[in-house]
Amino acid sequence: MNLNIEKLPAYTLIKVNDSKLDTNIAPDLKSELVVIAGNGESNIVLDISNCQYCDSSGLSAILVANRLCKNANGVFVLAGLTETVEQLIKLSQLDTVLNIAASADEVSSFFQNPQA
Repeated sequence: MNLNIEKLPAYTLIKVNDSKLDTNIAPDLKSELVVIAGNGESNIVLDISNCQYCDSSGLSAILVANRLCKNANGVFVLAGLTETVEQLIKLSQLDTVLNIAASADEVSSFFQNPQA
């Protein structure tokens, strides 16, 4: 599988190791997302810094992740967009819907949720 999954204290980090987030990878990613959400995880970071290309099935997997996190009252963050993928995200206007971080190292601000 071309995914690395790491459980961190505040969220689960999924890193796509392939250069394409397409029909070859997206079904595996969706399956993993459903399993992770089923295990009670509500905060997910998807690091796609290796991806130079994303197609509609890749976008669909990203939206599945976003929906699963929202349904669990959690946070989904898309991290490490390359220029090509960022253009696609903006073209499809998903930049208005998704939490986007420049890199996986910069996602912590999305998870600082002080309990009152």
